Amino acid sequence: MTVYGYIRVSTDKQTVENQRYEINEFCSKQNISVDEWIDETISGTKAVEKRRLGRLLKKLKKDDIMICSELSRLGRSLFMIMDVLSACMKKEIQLWTIKDNYRLGTDISSKVLAFAFGLSAEIERNLISQRTREALARVRAEGKRLGRPKGAKSSYYKLSGHESEILRMMKKHVPKIQIARKLHVHRNTLNRFIVSVLLKSSQNMHHLQ
Repeated sequence: MTVYGYIRVSTDKQTVENQRYEINEFCSKQNISVDEWIDETISGTKAVEKRRLGRLLKKLKKDDIMICSELSRLGRSLFMIMDVLSACMKKEIQLWTIKDNYRLGTDISSKVLAFAFGLSAEIERNLISQRTREALARVRAEGKRLGRPKGAKSSYYKLSGHESEILRMMKKHVPKIQIARKLHVHRNTLNRFIVSVLLKSSQNMHHLQ
């Protein structure tokens, strides 16, 4: 059995030491110690598989224990937390949280709790879907057109014709966020345009080097 301490903070301004201290204090009262620490500075909205938590879940073995300060450290949504709990139960891993005081394992109480979480997630999913349908129905009833106005172009296509300008600014090492502001688009739109349009041309690749 291996004990893992999992710590997540959403920004580098938040210190991991508070959570580490909390977990260590808890472990001393349980007469156990953390064998390995996993900490990361990342938003809880990021998909689990794109976080160190995802790699940890693959690494964990039967009867291992993962300890975190609270369930919210696992994710920002109930769906995401449920996915983690489900993965732990399938691999027969114990998940302990300090503030929530949960002890999730393979016993009947854990399964009942997991069922309750699953039911809550399903209810939340249905409510979101229902609210979305009601909102769309209300917009239609008011005679409003859904989606992009007819004839309007997406931000992506606004960049067409600006290839040379974008390349020139990139060659001067102008930050992409400034380029996006200058062209009145989101930086993600600019990134997609660069990858899908500019980088397809070997000539453009030469300019970027």
